[in-house]
Amino acid sequence: MAKELAVGMKAPAFSLPDQDGKTVALKSLKDTQVVLYFYPKDDTSGCTKESCGFRDAMASIKKAGAVVIGVSFDGQTSHQKFIAKYDLPFTLLSDLEKAVATAYDVYKEKSMYGRKYMGIERSTFVIDTEGKLKAIFRKVKVDGHVDEVLAALRA
Repeated sequence: MAKELAVGMKAPAFSLPDQDGKTVALKSLKDTQVVLYFYPKDDTSGCTKESCGFRDAMASIKKAGAVVIGVSFDGQTSHQKFIAKYDLPFTLLSDLEKAVATAYDVYKEKSMYGRKYMGIERSTFVIDTEGKLKAIFRKVKVDGHVDEVLAALRA
C-alpha cells in the first residue's frame, strides 16, 4: 500500500502513452502546473461532462499556466474517438497497466447496483511547477469541479 498522498508531497512520477502513442512523462512538464484528472471511462455521461468542463475552461486554465491531462484505462483508439467527438484540446493518457492509478491511489473497489468491481475513483490532482501536489480532489462530483480546480491553480 502506497503511503497516503498529501498536499506538499512530490507527485508520483508517471510515464504513459497518449492518444497518439507518444509517451508523456510528468518530468517533461516541469515549470508548468498540471491538472491530472483520473476518470472511469471515455464517452460516459459523467466523464464526458467533466472533460467538457475542462475543455470549456481551457482559456482560464492556460492563463493560470497549466495543462490538463486526463487518465483512464481506455486505449488509444477510444481516446482518439472521445477527443474527436467532443473536441477536447488536451492529452488523454492510457493507464492500461493501472500503475499510475495505483500510485495515485485512485484504483479502488467500487460498487454499482450491488456488484463490486475495481475501477477508477474520479479524482483530480493539481501539481505545481516543482512537481509537488498543490491540491487533491477525491471522489469528485462533476458539478462545480472545474471551478474548484481553477481556484487551486490560482492559489
